[in-house]
Amino acid sequence: MNDKSKREPEIYCPKCAYRPRAEDRWQCMPGCDTVWHTFWTGGVCPGCAFAWPVTACPSCHQMSPHKQWYHWPVDVPEEALEAELEPAGGDGVKQTI
Repeated sequence: MNDKSKREPEIYCPKCAYRPRAEDRWQCMPGCDTVWHTFWTGGVCPGCAFAWPVTACPSCHQMSPHKQWYHWPVDVPEEALEAELEPAGGDGVKQTI
């Protein structure tokens, strides 16, 4: 495996380009009410293991599919991207707090 396939994505809102800060938090609601940083877990709640398909932007407050926040370098193979962001499932709405 070459170094290019190990690159990390840039994470930012697909609607307003806001980049999540370390102090940003989201809340699992309705759900278990756990508060956490969604991009540290790939959108999976550490309290109940629910995989959130959408994420609210702390800046523009718009909802976007969680996967659309990840902006990969153009030279990363598509198969690597799909494997990196496969949540365990879910159909709820994650909100910022």
